[in-house]
Amino acid sequence: MTPSRQIEDHAAWLGVIPLSSLYTAGRGGQIFFDALKRYGKLIGTRCGSCKQVYLPARSFCERCFAELTEQVAVKSMGRLVSYTLCYVGRDHKPLHRPQALALVQLDRATTPMLHYLLGVTDPDQARIGSKVEVIIKPKRRRAGSILDIEGFRIVK
Repeated sequence: MTPSRQIEDHAAWLGVIPLSSLYTAGRGGQIFFDALKRYGKLIGTRCGSCKQVYLPARSFCERCFAELTEQVAVKSMGRLVSYTLCYVGRDHKPLHRPQALALVQLDRATTPMLHYLLGVTDPDQARIGSKVEVIIKPKRRRAGSILDIEGFRIVK
């Protein structure tokens, strides 16, 4: 039996619950990932009611809850909305070189997208409003995940 300990007025029992999960992207996400993997295209969905264009594609509008069935090809060019530089990795260890993340508004989409900002290791290398392009991996290296997009690159 696992020992208990007192936390305020309650007993807490230590234990382990083995859990595993399988993530599914849903119908909208599947549209996005399939087009990305097969064709290297960015597909969003448009709301007929409020005209939002969601990227990645979604199944319902987050504003008015309408079902989204109209698919829209989103351009691979856009503008830098915001960015940050990370100096510590997900493993909580310092990175050898800072890694930039960008929030980008792609042409034809009304929702921004977050991904790596390639080639930026210093804050002076990027400006809000800069033109950016999406860099997609070659077909042979695509697996149907968000990492099929290498990131955004500033267009000079």
